Amino acid sequence: MLYQTQNPHGGDVYQGEIILDYSANTNPFGTPQGVLDAIREVLPKVHQYPDPYCRKLVQAVSEFEAVPKEFILCGSGAAELIYSYCEAVSPKRAVELAPTFSEYSLALERVGCHVERFFLRRENNFDVDETFLDYLAKQKPEAVFLCNPNNPTGRVISPSLLEQILYFCRERNIRLFVDECFLDLADGGASLKSYLTDYPQLLLLKAFTKSYGMAGMRLGYCLCSDYQLLAKMAKGVQPWNVSLLAQAAGVAALQEREFLERTRQLIPIERQWLKEQLEALGFWVCPSHANYLLFFGREGLHAALRQHGIAIRNCENFHGLTSGWYRIAVRLRGENERLIAAIKLVCGKEQSWRKIL
Repeated sequence: MLYQTQNPHGGDVYQGEIILDYSANTNPFGTPQGVLDAIREVLPKVHQYPDPYCRKLVQAVSEFEAVPKEFILCGSGAAELIYSYCEAVSPKRAVELAPTFSEYSLALERVGCHVERFFLRRENNFDVDETFLDYLAKQKPEAVFLCNPNNPTGRVISPSLLEQILYFCRERNIRLFVDECFLDLADGGASLKSYLTDYPQLLLLKAFTKSYGMAGMRLGYCLCSDYQLLAKMAKGVQPWNVSLLAQAAGVAALQEREFLERTRQLIPIERQWLKEQLEALGFWVCPSHANYLLFFGREGLHAALRQHGIAIRNCENFHGLTSGWYRIAVRLRGENERLIAAIKLVCGKEQSWRKIL
């Protein structure tokens, strides 16, 4: 990802002055104070190596998710776990959605896997429907990658369809990778963690990045009942891959249940307000269940906003999308008002930028 490799994601606010970052879908309240306090408390211990087995963190995750400790593997961000999973499974043929998070296919291509894509349609609100099962039967993949809710569409997959997909994969011994990193901030979705014991083909991905505003800490975990797979994944990462600070931050974050609930209450309100404002400007907005919105607007909007210190996610590099597609995070009302005012400004519907700073 560094130096000569292009970064295909949002959150790059290090070139130019960015006042508002809407390109990364992190918690609108930022990082919980309890997490910041935990990091400060452990700072004097940074001369020590971190726990290579993440014992306290694994215990905290086990209690939070109500799953056995043996089902848990922690990583330096969800991305590390995606790559270690692909290296451990090494499928020759896999299926993913389009559009969806790019790191699945990038990690699969690294291990020489051929990736087939099930293209979602705007006229269907980019929903996954039952034709996906027919597609899987035709493609005969060794692994299936789903993002629930999907990134960048924000749409959740119906629990009944997920159960059908899960059963389909178990009957054919197909690996099923389900990314639930945004699920804790979504409405209308359901986790598959209750199926873990009976479906060893299933692996769930979770992260602290979005829910707890910890993108810079790089911390994630996965859940799976296939112990041999987790052991193989663990061998594929460097020792001490989860830092001392990240482990302490993760333990503290999982105690922030009120913080998480307050965020869940805010997001639907602000998401609806943003949707109405964007539609009033003539943009098509995908109905979202998550803490972000995908919309189709004028080409070059992202570049015009960046000149005013605002970053939004240009989605033209997603498979299945083109120029004019953008994703924005759901943030606090004051910030959301400034974003909409800036969009009106660059679209010629606002007279002054200074009054919204």
